Amino acid sequence: MPRVDDSGGLEARRAGAIHSDLEHHFIRAETIRWDTLLAAGSEAAARSKGTLRLEGKEYVVQDGDVMHIRHSGKGQC
Repeated sequence: MPRVDDSGGLEARRAGAIHSDLEHHFIRAETIRWDTLLAAGSEAAARSKGTLRLEGKEYVVQDGDVMHIRHSGKGQC
């Protein structure tokens, strides 16, 4: 997964640093700290334990967050 930087920022804007369509069509992101994911052993295990969170546009990204960006898919990628 691409690493943007460590300064924190709103998820939609951070997604835009990877690809502008992600910023414009951002819905939310599944987020988990890397150490929590490592302790769970897999994303599926983390999801079943309830440690994956859905965060919206106003969430401030923290260093160590692992996320899957959900977007509307509109536009060309």
